[in-house]
Amino acid sequence: MKSISNIDFSKLSLFDSILTTSKIIREDFPTEFVLLELNNKVQEAKSYITSEQKPHRQLEKLLELFYEHWQFGGASGIYKLSDVLWIDYVLKTHQGTAVSLGILFLYIAQSLHLPLNPVIFPTQLLLRADWIDKKKWLINPFNGEILNKHILKVWLKGNISPTAELYDNDLYKATSMNVIRKILDTLKSALIEEKKMELALNVSNILLHIDPNNPYEIRDRGLIYAQLECHHIALADLIYFIEHCPEDPISEIIKLQIHSIEQRKLILH
Repeated sequence: MKSISNIDFSKLSLFDSILTTSKIIREDFPTEFVLLELNNKVQEAKSYITSEQKPHRQLEKLLELFYEHWQFGGASGIYKLSDVLWIDYVLKTHQGTAVSLGILFLYIAQSLHLPLNPVIFPTQLLLRADWIDKKKWLINPFNGEILNKHILKVWLKGNISPTAELYDNDLYKATSMNVIRKILDTLKSALIEEKKMELALNVSNILLHIDPNNPYEIRDRGLIYAQLECHHIALADLIYFIEHCPEDPISEIIKLQIHSIEQRKLILH
């Protein structure tokens, strides 16, 4: 794995951060393929929207190209979650999640100087276009649909709580760092589920580079080390979590995990 110690994510664009983290996690990540493929997409999109002069019409044309002609969209059938998060796979299959599709669409739109930004809505990533007349479009990256507030309220009530309300800050522009953390959290969970522990550990180390003393991330790293049978390091991380979050309901489960690891160490020795 490449070193992350000298990387300052606050100075990287969202897309450069995605490339950098992908290469750190996966040594086989094909950066050149991704850049070439996206450059070709940008050139094709530039030709496709050139007949339109107004930015909102250009964005409509780009949505048409991306979702109807290129047929990007949500994954269907049986698939691994990590496969619809890696952007090189998404470029090959045209199937992704809201966050991976959103990142690709955002890159192309911003390359064409369209006013698009990410929004971390409570249920998924959205894209927000801000126009000069102060109107804004909220776009679903799964299918390019322009959403209204009624749909967003239904999503909240159906996915969060029947009493959930839609607040203005639910639709604020997200920082690149927050989007990176969202995709890395999702990727880490997917890799753990798929038993790809070495890759999951790489993700966890990047998240700890971003937020070094986060006890929940240290806990997750400890659980990954336990799966990799690195018992000494696993214990240190899990004990750190217990000491810093003693009131957390999951602490009792972590204590059982610690006891199990200690028993295993005794048997081995």
